[in-house]
Amino acid sequence: MRATVFIGITLLAGIICGLILGGTNLVVTEPFIDQAIDIEIQNAIVEGENIGSIQEITKYRIWQKGGQVLAASILGLSLGSLFALVYAFAWPSIPGSNGIKKGLFLAAIIWFTIFLIPFLKYPANPPTVGDPETIFYRQSLYLVFMAASGLGALVLAFLYKKLNNKKSRKFIVPVLYGAYISAIFVMMPPNPDLITTPMDLINNFRIASALTITLFWFLLGAIFGVLWDKFKPYRKVTSKL
Repeated sequence: MRATVFIGITLLAGIICGLILGGTNLVVTEPFIDQAIDIEIQNAIVEGENIGSIQEITKYRIWQKGGQVLAASILGLSLGSLFALVYAFAWPSIPGSNGIKKGLFLAAIIWFTIFLIPFLKYPANPPTVGDPETIFYRQSLYLVFMAASGLGALVLAFLYKKLNNKKSRKFIVPVLYGAYISAIFVMMPPNPDLITTPMDLINNFRIASALTITLFWFLLGAIFGVLWDKFKPYRKVTSKL
């Protein structure tokens, strides 16, 4: 493995997908966040709270939206690095005749285990929804569930490789994962906060955020696969003497 080439395509794929994620979120999810903030402001005014000036809130939101693109870029680099490490380790065993197909297959597995399953248990809400005092607890629940799902899938991937009977492992491994994640799903506590924001807004935000994350993962799989095939980091450099 040529480390420099591997690191290069990892960073390039991650930053491209991160920037796309940040830009897409600005267009797709931020309008729902703005609506949720407006509702919270109106509720605060009714309750007689001091919320500051509208100009201050507007400036803060502009700064926050700009920071979100940077945050998405960093997230893209982090998740891209995770994806690349798994891909490099498992690529000979990943189904597919080329890098794109392998990348999309792996992206689908990671998307399912560390995004979709946790999302079904703890669906996303706009940042202003919920008690601020429970933010750390809610984030911890999500991260624990995501880690449990991802580690379970990783263990079962090793088991999949160890089983000799191809027909049985295609049946046994999914069943084991289904039983395992169902048990975790039931044991993990629910979101502690009561949602008072209109559910139409919450559901639209959840759909939008799910679409942007799904786009991110499958773009990452495709772009990384293209770069993998083009630059072939797995090929060793042969010296000519």
